[in-house]
Amino acid sequence: MDEREGGAIGHYFVASGLYVVLGHPFYVEGSENVTRLLCEEMEGITGGRFEWEPDPVQAAEKMLAHIEKKRDALGINAQRARKLFDMKERRALA
Repeated sequence: MDEREGGAIGHYFVASGLYVVLGHPFYVEGSENVTRLLCEEMEGITGGRFEWEPDPVQAAEKMLAHIEKKRDALGINAQRARKLFDMKERRALA
């Protein structure tokens, strides 16, 4: 797959709202406006964006940090006390 095919697939994912980390910039990197749109502004439009990171370990860390940020926003990282319901309490929920 050449850079244009990978670029089309990556752009589809970003337009669909996904965060995409790549090892090197696309050929559009020469345009400041397009780079700003794809790497900064697109997140406010679709929720997705590109980020360039040549180091695979740092790329993985960026992806994990992004996942944790989204989990925090959803409130699913918060520690909560668990309550076990007996059958009477379960029926009352229905």
